[in-house]
Order: sequence, then C-alpha cells, then structure tokens
Amino acid sequence: MAVPVIFYRYDGSPFSKKVDSILRLKNIPHAKVDVSSILPRPELSDFLGIAYRRIPVLAIGNDVYCDTSLIASALERQFKASDGYGTIFPDVKDGQGANDAGIQKLFSMFYCDRALFSLATGSLPWHTLPATFLDDRSTMIGTKIDPQAMLAQQPAVLSKLTSHLDLVEQQLSDGREWLFNTISPALSDISLHFILSWIQPFPDIEGVLNGQKFPTTLAWLDRFTDFIIQKADGGAGSSYPLDGRSAAELIASADHETPLEVGLDEVEASRLNLTAGSTVGVAPDDYGQSHPTQGKLVGLNREEIVIETKGSVSESVRVHFPRLGFVVAARETKL
Repeated sequence: MAVPVIFYRYDGSPFSKKVDSILRLKNIPHAKVDVSSILPRPELSDFLGIAYRRIPVLAIGNDVYCDTSLIASALERQFKASDGYGTIFPDVKDGQGANDAGIQKLFSMFYCDRALFSLATGSLPWHTLPATFLDDRSTMIGTKIDPQAMLAQQPAVLSKLTSHLDLVEQQLSDGREWLFNTISPALSDISLHFILSWIQPFPDIEGVLNGQKFPTTLAWLDRFTDFIIQKADGGAGSSYPLDGRSAAELIASADHETPLEVGLDEVEASRLNLTAGSTVGVAPDDYGQSHPTQGKLVGLNREEIVIETKGSVSESVRVHFPRLGFVVAARETKL
C-alpha cells in the first residue's frame, strides 16, 4: 500500500462491522489493529495522543479519522471510484447520475447510528455481560447501567423496534434491490445492515425480526450479507494483522493529506471563538465527553475538525472529527 490504511477495531464491535463492510465494498487493502473492548487502549491514547474512547478509528497515512460517519466520507474521498475502487454512493437506478449522497449521510448518521442503534443496544442481553464491560460503559455514558432495569424496558424497546422495521419493509415493498434504489449497495444499506445483523442472534429478536412479519426486509438483509461474503471470498478489502506500536510507527512516518483537504474556514472558526494553532479539546456531544482529545487546531470546515496531537511514538498526528455530533472548544472551556 502506497498510503497505509490502518483500522483499529475489536471483535464484537458493531460499528467495526460497518467499517469492515465499507472496506470490503470499496476493495481497500488495510491493516487491522485489535484493541480492547474497554479502556485503556494505549495503542491510541499513549502512542498517538488520541483520548477519544470510541471504536472504530481508522488511519490513512498520518491522518486519523474518528467516528464511522467521517471514516466513510474520508475513504470515499481518498479512494475514488475513478481510480478503480468501489463506491458507497452508487447512482440511483434511472436517476440520471444522482446518488443521494447527502440524504444517505443523514440517514446513516442520525437515523441508523443514533435512533435505531439506541434501540438495538436496548435489546442486548444485559444480564449476561461482564461486570468490567458494564462498568466501562457506565463510565462512558455518565450513569450506572442497571442490567435488570434494562431488561425490564425491553418489551417497550422491542415494540418500538417493530415500528421501525415496518418502515424499512415499506421502503423495500416496491421490489427494489437496495434501500435507496441504487445500482449496487450503498452507505444506507451498510448502515442499516450492521445493526440488524448484529441484533439478529439476540434472545427475543426472532419474535421481532422474522420472515413472516418482515419478509422483504429479511430478504434484503440476506442479500446484503451474501454480497459482502462474496466480496470477501473474492479477496476484496484484504487485511493483515498489526500490533499497536508498529501501527503507530507507520502512522508517525507517513505523510498527511497535502494540501489539507479541510482547510480552515475563518467564518466558522470565529463563530466558535477559535483560531488556527490554538489548543482545543474535541469530544462527542452525547456520551464519551469525559475523554476529550486535545491538540492544536489545524483545520475546520462545515464537515470536519482537524487537530494535531502528539504521543509517545508519534511527534505529530492529524486527528479528524466530524462537526455533526461533536463539540470543539478552547482547552480552557469546559466541553
């Protein structure tokens, strides 16, 4: 690989499966760094100076991308279909070149990743999860998770999930192959599939997500699964394992995207009372705010925040966060 692509993930992470599918669909070779499902993760926090506590994280050269919404955009931007890679924004059938990229991003980020995923986590078998995992996630969300209270809420959660599945069934009821009637699977399919395929084996889900109630949805789910399996069997998006220190050394020695694609929008920076080169902290706006990543502001536009961090292995790493769903503030300001 001319530019190393390094994917930080762990088994059992549903959002890691989302990125897995993107890498397969686009046929991007990459390295995989397996990290712990709970803190600490020195591969990121110590070696690269990235305190961000969610997984996955993906590096392209010296640029490290946080949150799957931005990872998807970065991979599409840097590994173009015109250069022989796949695309997550294929044309709509008979759409005269339209691909609905904007609405697909909204669907993925705000419907799938937030509204639907929150119901998916509510259907977890909480009473079977290790205490260490529950403690870690309690710290992340800022309140103690009570497994019995979560189980007591599951009938209502499953009822809401049924209503969402009914909307999916309606969307597919005209016989379309993919959710947005694209010529091949798109970001929208990836974003819904990783959630439904994750919860499919959960206890009690069979009574909700089944072929009698939602035959078209289940057919679509199987169709996308088969598509990704065929891609994997064909060697698309091949990967190899890499340890955390070796990954950090590769990132440290790689070039960052030049010129910086993001730039610095002076109007947006002034609205946030920020200036280029100032020290800022960046964190999600919902949960995980107790671990902001701090660094020097080097880029800001309507889609991205870019800061420069320093770790024990790397003197300089550019770390990218999406604007939507994240907050950025001067280091002295409480996030």
